[in-house]
Amino acid sequence: MAGKGLVIKSAGNTYTVRTSGSVPVECKLVGKYRLEELKSTNPVVVGDWVEFILEKGEKIGRITGVDSRKNYIIRKSAKLSKTHQIIASNIDLLMLMATVSHPVTYPEFIDRYLVSAEAYNIPAVLLINKIDLYRDKEMKVLGEWKEIYGKIGYPCIDCSVTGNIHTEGIRDLLKGKVTLVAGISGVGKSTLINRIEPGLNLKTAEISEYHKSGKHTTTFAEMFELSTGGYIIDTPGIRGFGMTDMDDEPLFHYFPEIFKISAGCRYHNCIHVNEPGCAVIQAVETGKVSTSRYNSYLNLLEEQKNSSRYR
Repeated sequence: MAGKGLVIKSAGNTYTVRTSGSVPVECKLVGKYRLEELKSTNPVVVGDWVEFILEKGEKIGRITGVDSRKNYIIRKSAKLSKTHQIIASNIDLLMLMATVSHPVTYPEFIDRYLVSAEAYNIPAVLLINKIDLYRDKEMKVLGEWKEIYGKIGYPCIDCSVTGNIHTEGIRDLLKGKVTLVAGISGVGKSTLINRIEPGLNLKTAEISEYHKSGKHTTTFAEMFELSTGGYIIDTPGIRGFGMTDMDDEPLFHYFPEIFKISAGCRYHNCIHVNEPGCAVIQAVETGKVSTSRYNSYLNLLEEQKNSSRYR
């Protein structure tokens, strides 16, 4: 039997492929693929449409082809590594979950994910979870995040998934879309998916009180069909997120507020570090561009330069 289907789960070198008849078929990869000239550690990922062959009497199919991807989210496999890990493909929406505390999500992690989404034209929503645990200090940071990212154009939802606070509109956002839920370990990704689709009963775990960090409950990326239409992708928690594969455009193009203001720079090739007449630096000094976002830009720019030296 030859067929075509959607990869809904990736577990090492085994893939679960959902066929047109909604029948899942376990498959393995045949041959070596280098998609879009990327040295990827995982040439087939959740969200891919693939062709496969299942011989009569066999239980495991063979993936023989992978369709072109409209987009994907990608990260470095390791610091200064030349290989990359594609997290998922063919995404309509990135729902980036973050927490001010329990555990702490650092703004640079948020910015790295949003930059990756911008690079591949994936709309993003910032979901700030666990507000029921926040005190005055955390609520102040929450307000700052909503101001910073809302002004740029990213919808921000502050909520408590376990407390069912401000969660009523989330399900509607996902209707008819392939949504990637991402964030560090412990922010509540699996808990959110369980609330949206209660029948899934995904495994969850409390955060470590000693380290104030999350425990990995999702080992591999997996896609689930929603009863309201669309799919949601649960991903393993990621603590580090190195940028890669963004050499076609200057880095500041993926920071919408910096890109917009850059039109006012004196020099057309300004990279907004220390050039005279830089409108972006002036905007940072006057508060029009947030210091945290600008620092994320500088750190990513330096990382990009360092990576290029090792190619």
